[in-house]
Amino acid sequence: MAYEGILLGMGNPLLDISAVVDEDFLNRYDIKLNNAILAEEKHVPMYEELATKYNVDYIAGGATQNTIRVAQWMLQIPGATSYMGSIGKDKFGEEMKKNSKAGGVNVHYYEDETAPTGTCAVCVVGGERSLIANLSAANCYKSEHLKRPENWALVEKAKYIYIAGFFLTVSPESIQLVAEHAAAHNKVFSMNLSAPFICEFFRDAQEKALPYVDYIFGNETEARTFSKTENVEEIAVKISALPKASGTHKRITVITQSSDPVVVAEDGKVKLFPVILLPKEKLVDTNGAGDAFVGGFLSQLVQEKSIEECVRAGCYAANVIIQRSGCTYPEKPDFK
Repeated sequence: MAYEGILLGMGNPLLDISAVVDEDFLNRYDIKLNNAILAEEKHVPMYEELATKYNVDYIAGGATQNTIRVAQWMLQIPGATSYMGSIGKDKFGEEMKKNSKAGGVNVHYYEDETAPTGTCAVCVVGGERSLIANLSAANCYKSEHLKRPENWALVEKAKYIYIAGFFLTVSPESIQLVAEHAAAHNKVFSMNLSAPFICEFFRDAQEKALPYVDYIFGNETEARTFSKTENVEEIAVKISALPKASGTHKRITVITQSSDPVVVAEDGKVKLFPVILLPKEKLVDTNGAGDAFVGGFLSQLVQEKSIEECVRAGCYAANVIIQRSGCTYPEKPDFK
């Protein structure tokens, strides 16, 4: 099977500025743990404070980019994955390019002349994280970039396409273009609920994309916000049964629940898969765990492995990532 360019991701590339902070820092900037939000005016000074007062790691991030990097790492086949998004023409942008290429991902960034590369503050307390994204250049992605022949060629080459819900805030038009292409050419299109605020405030764009989605990912908090009910298994079944634009693939819902089992719903039935439990003292940072899970999952899906294998690889990847700072991984996976 030809794997070159088999998996394409599109999203908001952000340079993660990751640091262990304290409760006082969270309180001053009104930040809650286990949350993902867009930066407001009150958060602006925080980035400078993190960079100057704390021991920070800079890591190429952004939800979709994390997922694609992890899938690439799991596959260990150079150029199996490609990625599009918007960065600025600055040192952070250069850092991002270097970082992604070193990871073996074929990146085609749109480089915006007017805005700096987007950043995401990753504030870690006791292994739990909170994300505050300052999209900047990531917010400037235009579907014109996607339509350029050298970029659309990536869409045509891919058999699997993945986009995190965060991209709904930036370029729903680009999402629609690739979603319709996937449906017309029997390709597998997957998305992520991504964050409670997406399910609440970008619902129209989300509902427009959903009929095209073959695999929908999310965690229990996002699922509950999406469905406004509590029972995660029921929610998973309900989402998988929503109308579909193409009958080629059925929709499968995959919901992670931290250390509780992964919920998979298809054909009106639910299966539960236990995760790899980690002793508390080994937990370093949950940032990127959900993205890594999807990356592991997709690395097996593109090889046409069973759902069981996909979930097993997802749990493996997430387990590796939470034992490290940021969405990083060792040189090679030891997934058997």
